[in-house]
Amino acid sequence: MPAAIPIPIANKLLATLPRTEYERLRSNLESVKLVAGATLCQPGDRIAHAYFPNNCVVSLLAVVEGRKALKVGLVGSEGIVGIPLALGIGVSSVRAVVQEAGTAMQIKSSHFDREFHRNPSLRRALLRYTHTLMTQSSQTAACCRFHLLEARLARLLMMTRDRMQSDDFHLTHEFLAQMLGVRRVGVTKAAGSLQQRKLISYRRGSIRLLNAKGLEAASCRCYEIIKSVPDQIQTGNSDAGYPIVAAVI
Repeated sequence: MPAAIPIPIANKLLATLPRTEYERLRSNLESVKLVAGATLCQPGDRIAHAYFPNNCVVSLLAVVEGRKALKVGLVGSEGIVGIPLALGIGVSSVRAVVQEAGTAMQIKSSHFDREFHRNPSLRRALLRYTHTLMTQSSQTAACCRFHLLEARLARLLMMTRDRMQSDDFHLTHEFLAQMLGVRRVGVTKAAGSLQQRKLISYRRGSIRLLNAKGLEAASCRCYEIIKSVPDQIQTGNSDAGYPIVAAVI
């Protein structure tokens, strides 16, 4: 069984790697701070870097006609931003926007490609995570078609909570409307309903979850389906045994 790395790793995907493979990868990783609202890439951009979030959250948005956008993926410490690189694709098909500020481990695309091909554990973890994003994207598409906005908003807030590991975060109605593909007035109405039910409190872009169990019950079943998928990342290499912690800055 590979020896465990003695230092904690905040990104869960990286934490699945055996010590020797992680140590080789670590020399190409750089810790960076990502600010809320920053755009990491646009559709059609060459992917210069991949990011392994520690305690930040990044939204992946499908862009229509250069203006309208819809969230098709949410990436936190369970995954990576830049997954097309694992499929041999160097161009982004989505807009990646930092939803919640924090830190991430950054790697140049050229270094990523080299490590992907010589690091079998990394390759397996990334391919499993590709399945995670595919499930999240397809479930989001179905959710947008069949579920009410209030349930979709509750799902999005619960997904953000899971990745932030916190009940407090900053999200404006404008950004929520963009991610949910609706008008801002619709988000205001749905958030007001959740607030009246004492599930959340909302003030000037600051959201606090008051009753996580109640909010989960208010979510559509898509939340349960999406939540269960990231656990598959751990199953392929459970012997690695790395300590996992939430990064704090």
